[in-house]
Amino acid sequence: MDFLSLFLIYSCFVLSAMALPCLCSGRRESFLAGSVSAVSQALSSVIPAQLQRVAQRVLHRLFHTRSCLFVVLHVVLQAAVYAEYTWEVFVYCWELQFHLLILLLPYLLLAGNVGCFILCSRANPGIITKSNHASLVKIYAYDGVLFQKGIVCPTCDLEKPARSKHCSFCSMCVHRFDHHCVWVNNCIGASNAKYFFLYLFTLTAMAGTTAVISAAFLNQVVLLSGMMHGSYIDDQGQERAVDILFLIQIFSTYENSVCEVKYFTILLCIQHITGL
Repeated sequence: MDFLSLFLIYSCFVLSAMALPCLCSGRRESFLAGSVSAVSQALSSVIPAQLQRVAQRVLHRLFHTRSCLFVVLHVVLQAAVYAEYTWEVFVYCWELQFHLLILLLPYLLLAGNVGCFILCSRANPGIITKSNHASLVKIYAYDGVLFQKGIVCPTCDLEKPARSKHCSFCSMCVHRFDHHCVWVNNCIGASNAKYFFLYLFTLTAMAGTTAVISAAFLNQVVLLSGMMHGSYIDDQGQERAVDILFLIQIFSTYENSVCEVKYFTILLCIQHITGL
């Protein structure tokens, strides 16, 4: 089965998984609750009780308390992506005489992203204390539906201002609380929301620029190597002209073999440009 067939099957599976809850929205909550309960009962009869307690403690530690694990994972993934970009794309694009500013743009965005990440994770999200409580209560009016006057937080022992919420991860009430982000290991509230939006913007821009530069690099290699003017023999023994879909399947399916071909092709392109 080729790459495109597998990709279509995967896409259909994802779309079906997204559409099923929408079609069953009337009984979604009861169905999900019943399914989770049935699976839990089935697993509890098989998995030892001691292992269950250990798994519960690990999951609680990961997803219900403050932890630097996802911050470390974020840094590792980002470092791996940029190491791959530098090794596989930047070096060869420089040899193919791409403009230096375009090649450095992902690194400039990375610097901005790291700065926003540090600010977002280290900044005060808007912690409600006894000293600032009186001023925060006056900012937003109570709507009487989601935010009602007179509700006291049992943990912080303070009346909750409108649009505030107690974060169980950080054990504090946050003004204009949005959510607790495990990737920055901090709450997102009134005081650091701007850094969080800039963090998301630079992260999206990083992904977009690296994707565009990589696509331009592959396009340049294909054009200079003359691959599009070649032909191949299909499974039926017929000669066919090379097209985009064939190149996508080759580069996606036969990764190890294509790496050697790709480096050899890039070398030929560089020699063609430099006249060596």
